[in-house]
Amino acid sequence: MLDEGHHSACVDAWLDRADRKLSTEAFLQLFETALTVLWKQTLTTLGDVTLTAIAGRVLHNASERFPLFSSLKVERLRGLQFGELWEQVRAGRDSGLREGSRFVLVEFLTVLGNLTAEILTPELHAELSKVALPEAARPRVTEGEGTTS
Repeated sequence: MLDEGHHSACVDAWLDRADRKLSTEAFLQLFETALTVLWKQTLTTLGDVTLTAIAGRVLHNASERFPLFSSLKVERLRGLQFGELWEQVRAGRDSGLREGSRFVLVEFLTVLGNLTAEILTPELHAELSKVALPEAARPRVTEGEGTTS
């Protein structure tokens, strides 16, 4: 059985590949894409009731440490709902977004791994490693200038 450190290493490697110069909105888009990919990869195996319960618990734990994440919702039939989180970020209330996103991903992978005896872990880690922003959404750096969004 793997420990949380294995999931942390996977998430950290993924975050390291993500451009550190991403705007807050671009980072949120990347996080939303990653969590949605993991959700979809797991939904068929675990079903919506189990997955909703897991995600609800992960988000509850995250919101205790990172209050911003209380605005991220999960609904049984609709899945993950990022609307309120987007509103918070657009309003400039984005404290803890990057750290909280890391926490959510590690916690989600850890709980899923524990629940499934790590059967899904290789597939989920592989899927996470593929998540990237489309080229058009990445910041551009021109010679002699800083980053622009």
